[in-house]
Amino acid sequence: MDKKNSRRGGRDNTEEQQVTRVKLPREDEVLGIIEQRVGGGRMFVKCVDGKTRNCRVPGRLRRALWLREGNIVIVKPWEFDNEKADVLFKYNPSQVAFLKNKGYLVKLEEEF
Repeated sequence: MDKKNSRRGGRDNTEEQQVTRVKLPREDEVLGIIEQRVGGGRMFVKCVDGKTRNCRVPGRLRRALWLREGNIVIVKPWEFDNEKADVLFKYNPSQVAFLKNKGYLVKLEEEF
């Protein structure tokens, strides 16, 4: 890193980000890809289990998650209605590459 970037606290763009830990879905959580945003903090998410769910972003995460079409997310289906879910986590590009290499996104890749 040159002297100019180190003084300003800038990052060296030549290094590739290392993924140390990637959050994986737990018991009733599912991986999905955002297909369409429909407004009001809601979106349609195509999940790995083959269902398209109407998902919302809970209030505590509304400002923390900036979601766009094509983002890979973890959703948690509602207990009483399996067609709806909450978005819990959004993966960054290096984490998505890790998931693809490990085979977690095989079913989603076949669809798109």
